[in-house]
Formats: sequence, structure tokens, C-alpha cells
Amino acid sequence: MRGLKLGALICASTALFVQAAPNDISPQEKAPTVDIRQSGFVYCVNGVIDSFNPQIANGGVLVDTIAAQLYDRLLDVDPYTYRLTPELADRWETLNNGSVYRFHLRKDVAFQTTPWFTPTRKMNADDVVFSFNRIFNPESPYHAVNGGRYPYFDSMQFSNTVSEIRKIDPYTVEIRLNQPDASFLWHLATHYAPVLSEEYSRNLLKIGKQERIDRLPVGTGPFLLNEYHPGQFVRLQRNQNYWRGLPLMPQVVIDLGAGGTGRLSKLLTGQCDVLAYPAASQLSILRDDPRLRISLRTGMNVAYLAFNTSKPPLNDKRVRHAIALSINNPRLMQSIYYGTAETASSILPRTSWAYDSESEITEYNIEKAKQLLKEAGVDDLRLHLWVSTASQAYNPSPLKTAELLQADLARINIKVTIVPVEGRFQENLLSDENHDLTLAGWATDSNDPDSFFRPLLSCAGIDSQTNYARWCHPEFDRLLSQGVMEQDLSARMAIYRQAQKTLAEEMPVLPLASSLRIQAYRYDLKGLVLSPLGNVSFAGVYREPTHKEQK
Repeated sequence: MRGLKLGALICASTALFVQAAPNDISPQEKAPTVDIRQSGFVYCVNGVIDSFNPQIANGGVLVDTIAAQLYDRLLDVDPYTYRLTPELADRWETLNNGSVYRFHLRKDVAFQTTPWFTPTRKMNADDVVFSFNRIFNPESPYHAVNGGRYPYFDSMQFSNTVSEIRKIDPYTVEIRLNQPDASFLWHLATHYAPVLSEEYSRNLLKIGKQERIDRLPVGTGPFLLNEYHPGQFVRLQRNQNYWRGLPLMPQVVIDLGAGGTGRLSKLLTGQCDVLAYPAASQLSILRDDPRLRISLRTGMNVAYLAFNTSKPPLNDKRVRHAIALSINNPRLMQSIYYGTAETASSILPRTSWAYDSESEITEYNIEKAKQLLKEAGVDDLRLHLWVSTASQAYNPSPLKTAELLQADLARINIKVTIVPVEGRFQENLLSDENHDLTLAGWATDSNDPDSFFRPLLSCAGIDSQTNYARWCHPEFDRLLSQGVMEQDLSARMAIYRQAQKTLAEEMPVLPLASSLRIQAYRYDLKGLVLSPLGNVSFAGVYREPTHKEQK
């Protein structure tokens, strides 16, 4: 029954998206994979797209790949130094001990001209005020459009944190907070915080079509949306008026239509130029092909198993610890990651500046697990494990991982039924509180620990549906609040070490792995940067001419 219900939900939601799609994005018989080699490249990734606005997204291919092509943010993060750098704001100031942030904007940034919108002015303070008011201000006419959920920022409780967003002059914006927040700038540098067109929003408001703002994107990024076929591909066309200069490729196709070995086959046959997140088991094949290159970078990500702590018997931490003790993590590392990840001992990746070096990996101890279940009075337990079907930066083979966990738990007499889910349906179905376990993960383009702790484990994260464990711990929330108010880095580190000790004791989630980010791509493709914090702009990607073309 669960599978039938899930399938019906997926079909219904996809149908709504297709029916709502405007005629401006005209369908074709199939994705272009032959002629594009002369004018662009094909990027193959497995994922589902529910909108084209990362403000309302909950991760996935939109945030990790497409957002950087369509939009710019106030700030960026250097993929090599992890430092904040200017983007649409060419400089900024931190005032009042971190409770006021003032941004000075660039003055010659054009919005994209699309079939559905032609801008009459350049980007200015009105656009920044509109973009963030939509998220933080319930009085904004766009706040409730398309559901009114902003999962990333809702989990941070930023609607309560931000007191005012105001325009000082046409190119200066000030954001005032109710209290200091040392993490705030990092959150504005994530792909969840794009700058949208206020002029476009006014045009839509006049004709009563506000919902289009999330389906027909208008940004300042290097590429604009040209064509979209749900479950198949997205075609992006270069922005002729891009403020950083003309992108080198006229177009990019994001191929969504194949998973697993299907994507590998497309890369090997030349139908794909880039393969995102190849399975670690495929690396030997990729390395042996002289036509291909592989990029590997340490990633800001974690794969984890979340326990529904609001539901017996998983509300008993002895049961959660017993399940953790039964997981054979060395086998997981060997069978899923093939040396491309390390066992996680914390929800924070080891590359985070707040990582507690004293954190210990949960041991593998079947007898101890059985003893804990006996103490908790639990026997012959039956659980449902929800798992995404799409490969991700933190887990290239989620279903296979679920099968390994299923086998491990069987050894302590826990029978697990695997429930495959797709895209945001995982969050939607988890909101009914009927799940037991969910295999999930998190990848962020922020180096601040708050971008891991608050979405995944805060009380506010339950309502925003990013806290899959439904775990609300007042003392842990107090530590998080204390951590963002503290401006001294060493003091913040001490606070977050205590937070990690609380998590190790309570075990609302079991960290499994922090994975390397991997991309395989054609040898003649140049300028493709792989960031540990998420994909960067494709504006500098080009194809090196062959010897025949050079003649």
C-alpha cells in the first residue's frame, strides 16, 4: 500500500508541474546529445526538479548544479580557500557586533532577458530587498506563493532573527538582526539565497501569475532557462548580457534521464561530457579510459541514518544506540564508497573548522546491540526505512546502502522494509510522522557549522521538514543559539564541541560517511571547477579544439 500511495503522489505532482509549464518552454522529441558538442556540453546527473527557485528547494540537483547557472548571490565562497568573496555585493560591512550587515552593490549588473520577461533596468537595492523580504517577511505578497516554505532558512528561524531589511540608497542595503549572528554572512553565500528581480515580480503581480516566479526563472547568472522536460533534461542558454563577460559555451544541457550504469554508458559513448557523482565502483572503468579525466575534492557533506525519535520504540536512545552498534560501517565503506569516503564520527565533516577531533566512530558490536535491545524490552522489531532513489554527493548508491543496513539490522532481529522515494516526496511523506528510519544526507556550500546543525537537528528543523529525526532538544538548541551569537572563533569551537558530545550521547542520527566529491568528464572539456561546497558557474567551461579543428 505504501508503494502505491507513493507512486500516485509522484505521478500527481509531476503532472501538476507539466500542466503548469508555460508554452514558452517548448518540448522536443528528445534531449539534444549530438549537435550540442559544437556549441556546448551535456552534464549528466540523476535528480528531480520541483521548481527553478532554490529559495524554496531542499537541496538536490537544483541547488547543487543549476542554481549557480541561473542566479548570483550577494556573496560567494572561494572553492579553494573557503573564504567569503564578493559577488553581487562588491563589499560589505559588519556593524553592531554582528547584528547589522550593510551591503554595497555592483552598479552594472543586468537581469536576464527571457521570452517571459524583458528587464528595463539594472539590478539594484530593490531587488535585494524583495528577494530577502520574500523569505523573511510574512507580509510580503510573495511570501506564501507556491507553499510559503523556505526549508533552509525556516530551519534557521531567520524569520524571527531578521528584524528589518532596508534600502539605504539605490545601491546599498542594510539587514538588521534581532541579535548578533556570526553565521549570517555564510548563509547569504549559499545557493539558497539568490537575488531575484523585483521588477519581474511586480509584472507577475499585476497579471495575477505570481507562481511563475519559481517556475520561469529570471536571475543575473551566466545562463538562462531555455527548455525543460521533467525527468529528461534542462537546456540552458548563455546570458548574452552576463555582467562578468560572455560565457564561453552557448548552451548547456543538464541530462536528468538516466541513473546508475545508464549515465556511465552515456559518458563512455560520448552522449555525456560530464558525469556527476559516478558510483565509486565505476572509478576503475573511468580511470582506464584515456578519453576521460576524474576530479576528486573533499566535500562538505555527510550521509546519515535518521531515527524518528518521536515514535516508540525509537524514542528510547538505547534502541537508537543498539541500531548504531549493529551497522557494519567498514563493509559500507568498502561496498559503497570504494575508498572515496571516510567513516563519519560527527554530523560535521572533518574539514569543518568546528569538527571535534575527539569524536569517536560508533563501534560495530552485535552482542552489545542485542544487550541494549534486551534492556529496552524490545524484541522482533519491524521498521520501515525511507531512502531516496537518486545518487547524491554524499551517497552514490542510496538503495544499495539501504540493503546493507537492512542486512545488518536483521542480525539483531530487526526486520526492515525499504521504501524508495524520490525528490521532495521524501520530505513531504516524512511530515506525516509515520516513518521509522530515513537514509539521508546533507551537503552545503557554507563552511559554518550552523549550516549543518540547525537545519538537521534543531527544533525549528522539524517544522521546515529538514530535521528527519524529529528531535527537539532544548539544551542543544540553546547551544546553537549561543554559538551564532558568539563572535570569538575559539569560543564558538568550544560550544560546537559540546553540541557534538550531546549528539553522540543522544544519537538522534547516526553519521555514516563523509564523501569525496567526484566528477568524470571528457578529456577535451576545460575550465570545469569542482568545489567542495557545491557546483560553481559553468561560464568558464570550454571545449579544447581537436587537432583536426585547429588545422
